[in-house]
Amino acid sequence: MNARTPAPRAARLLAALEVPALIAVPLALITCAYFQVGQGALLTVVVALAAVGVFFASFEASRPALRQIMPTVVLAALAAAGRLLFAPIPDFKPVSAICILAGAVFGRRSGFLVGALAALVSNFFLGQGPWTPWQMYAWGLVGYLAGVLADRGWLDRAPVLFTYGFTSALLFGLLMNTWHVIGFVQPFTWPAAALAFAAALPFDAVHGIATVIFLAALYVPWRKKLERIKKKYALL
Repeated sequence: MNARTPAPRAARLLAALEVPALIAVPLALITCAYFQVGQGALLTVVVALAAVGVFFASFEASRPALRQIMPTVVLAALAAAGRLLFAPIPDFKPVSAICILAGAVFGRRSGFLVGALAALVSNFFLGQGPWTPWQMYAWGLVGYLAGVLADRGWLDRAPVLFTYGFTSALLFGLLMNTWHVIGFVQPFTWPAAALAFAAALPFDAVHGIATVIFLAALYVPWRKKLERIKKKYALL
């Protein structure tokens, strides 16, 4: 009996660290940008990787049954496959939409893991690099926030769903672009940073439009099916 007690304690501790880990990443970005830290890109990659690690460790510590793991794995695989399928079209991807769906149906942690796994797996084909932890974190955050909104019933309203879909893509772009500016805009100046953000805005807008399109096509039918699976197998 004593051998099993540490696991729930570890699970509770790691679950309590999830929100601080999420907040630590943008705080690290803001700090590095404000003080113009020389190794800001590397430092923020480490912070993003640590935040992602907290979620994977928290999920593992909760000792999920196979039936609880499968929906997350399947949705992550679909998101990764969708990203590869639409790779020829820049930023037109279903990943954010599927992360939102996962968070809405299976909860914020599942939404985060779907986004993180989709980025990691698809980058085995598209190319791994220091951007991978950032993509894992940014898409994970999209799914996590969807779970928060769904808990309050807000995603049941189409205008809120589509608004979040579009703005989540802008949030993804903001995180990735800020990391790029901190690490690769040298010498750093605020006008140069503004120019980098402006250049990325059309691509982020395409990402947002794509997310809305995929949500319009997939959200209602997929959610009905996933809710049936959730109910049938008593998934939390």
